[in-house]
Amino acid sequence: MKRGEVAELAGSCGLGAWTAFGVLTMVVVGHDGIPLFADADFLSWSVGHRPDVAVAFARGLTDTGTGVVPYALAVLAALIAGRTPRQRALAVALCLGCLGAGQALRYAVMALVARPRPPLTDWATHASGWSFPSGHTTTAALTAGLLIIAIRIRGPRGRTVLTLVIGGWGALVGLTRVYLGVHWFTDVVGGWLFALGWVGLYLSAVARWLPDRWTPGTMDTDTDSARGTAEPTGSTAGGRTHTAPAQTDVAREQREGHAPDDPGRRGRSRPA
Repeated sequence: MKRGEVAELAGSCGLGAWTAFGVLTMVVVGHDGIPLFADADFLSWSVGHRPDVAVAFARGLTDTGTGVVPYALAVLAALIAGRTPRQRALAVALCLGCLGAGQALRYAVMALVARPRPPLTDWATHASGWSFPSGHTTTAALTAGLLIIAIRIRGPRGRTVLTLVIGGWGALVGLTRVYLGVHWFTDVVGGWLFALGWVGLYLSAVARWLPDRWTPGTMDTDTDSARGTAEPTGSTAGGRTHTAPAQTDVAREQREGHAPDDPGRRGRSRPA
């Protein structure tokens, strides 16, 4: 897809996701933060299905949605997307900026909504702060979005499988917050919508305003033009310089000046 099409599609997805997030936020505020829809049912099921192995797995998985892990994965996404050192350096700044700014904006929304968490007696791990939107969910979804964009830019083999695995990781981190009893399900949905909206708008801005030579995933035009002026017109192979047009003209002159083959030798068999 062209950059203009990418910017338009990403911007549309981002606005759509943030519109849905705004509606959900107004519903949460309008109900004074009490459980909505199937929030209580999901929490009750989670509390009643907590074997030790599942709880340990959920705690380990939920820890990947906070701390240094998301930032390390954001740097990895930048290194995958860029082709030259200059592009990779810019991509690192863009990815870290997207993740950091998204977390700061999410924290501001969380403080404004001030939704209480589920009852403390249902918790199976430590948590702090308000409930909506889920911080672990938002951070993991933002990181997964950056990784998926980087993979789609470079287009390696197996990118569909990688996309599903990374997207599944981002979704599971959010679901562990409900399973461990520290968030309502609508908190997790709010985190997903917020992350999708932020990544979409951020990608739209980058695709629309970033110069071509700085865009991650594209060839460096300055390096290509310099290489093109430095190389001779003829291609080299085995240390020799070949000029294809000159050889073609010489071969044509040799064919025209050469005597035709003896027609009497056409019926003879040639040695192997």
